[in-house]
Amino acid sequence: MPVVASNYKPPFYFFNGHLQTIIPGLFRQVEGVEYERERIVTPDNDFIDVDWSRVGSKSLLILSHGLEGDSGRPYILGMVREFNKRGIDALAWNYRSCSGEPNKLLRFYHLGASDDLNSVVHHARGKAHYDTIYLVGFSAGGNITLKYLGEAPNLVPKEVKRAAAFSVPIDLKASTKKISKVYTRRFMKTLVQKLEQKKQLFPGQLDLNDYSLSWSFPEFDDRYTAPLHGFKNADEYYARSSSKQFLTNIQIPTLLVNAQNDPFLAKECYPIEEANQNPNFYFEAPEQGGHVGFPEGFRNNIYYAEARAAAFLLKEK
Repeated sequence: MPVVASNYKPPFYFFNGHLQTIIPGLFRQVEGVEYERERIVTPDNDFIDVDWSRVGSKSLLILSHGLEGDSGRPYILGMVREFNKRGIDALAWNYRSCSGEPNKLLRFYHLGASDDLNSVVHHARGKAHYDTIYLVGFSAGGNITLKYLGEAPNLVPKEVKRAAAFSVPIDLKASTKKISKVYTRRFMKTLVQKLEQKKQLFPGQLDLNDYSLSWSFPEFDDRYTAPLHGFKNADEYYARSSSKQFLTNIQIPTLLVNAQNDPFLAKECYPIEEANQNPNFYFEAPEQGGHVGFPEGFRNNIYYAEARAAAFLLKEK
């Protein structure tokens, strides 16, 4: 039965999910990763910027970041460093508009953009002739990763062998109701900056007159995310983009780790039934961890997600 027990325990001074979420995100520093940037042209004549960290391997880890993140986030850098130390190349891709430069089209990115992950996988596969590819996704990137693996599993390249995802809102609608206004407001600040850039690039096509930083995600997604990406409304966007419905279709060994005290995740994001139905899908729900947190030795820069991903993907246990 692929529901697995967890041995993760945070340091005593990280005594709740908010601390486990906020402190690593604000204060963690990861040194020793040097990127080489490459720009990929997408099938719709847009671009995606990807950052390589190569050590001369025939195996590659592809990383997908969280909402309003990028390849420079500590949780991405920590995973890159961990796998580089183990002799694995890494590629961290930046979603459209997340690489420091607005993309060319009116659309940017959304939490179901598995088509862009597919472009990245095929580009990496063809460029360097890797014989083994691993996928890791965090939060929004975890949803994209799981959706990619399960929506059309027969089209996933044979080189993609295993995957792991952490802190994933697999039910988007439920999670938009769970996340607090404190966290939502932080995301809204950067999202509106990107919309303002789009407004300048596409005059007359975006109305920001009544935009509010106090909006909920359903309000933002109904007004902007859904119509910009071809969805009728927020409900259709959530229904079509949530990865939960695809979990039972996944055909490669895949691990999902969602902490029970994650302040972003609703109860619908703990897929015990789906794990019981699919021998390829492993679900772990530690009591602690927060959202994209999982500190173990904060002062020593040790994080559970990195060791857990390496153990699962490289089949150490």
